[in-house]
Amino acid sequence: MKKILKPWGYEILFAITKDYAGKVLFIKKGEELSYQYHRKKEETIYLFKGSIRIVFQSAGMKKTLRLSAGSGFHIPPMMKHRIAAIIDSYIFEVSTPHLDDVVRLEDRYGRT
Repeated sequence: MKKILKPWGYEILFAITKDYAGKVLFIKKGEELSYQYHRKKEETIYLFKGSIRIVFQSAGMKKTLRLSAGSGFHIPPMMKHRIAAIIDSYIFEVSTPHLDDVVRLEDRYGRT
């Protein structure tokens, strides 16, 4: 297991194989991930605890969805998306193993 500190909280990488990766994301209240997409990476999230807002692009339009604990969301490759925590939130993420496949479009922390 590997804990990686992020400006919005942290992630714990608990599984990485040639076929999949598993993470726990902790996002602090009021913080958000980059507005981003992945060329190859496909992921599904499960909100274990908290409340989040997901902004994503579907059919060329930006949409917003609010998730509460027990909800999930699938993010296919090339879908632009951003996750923001309304309250402290814990997310389980399962994805393909393309961990460095991140194209940031906007980032409040100045990352490129």
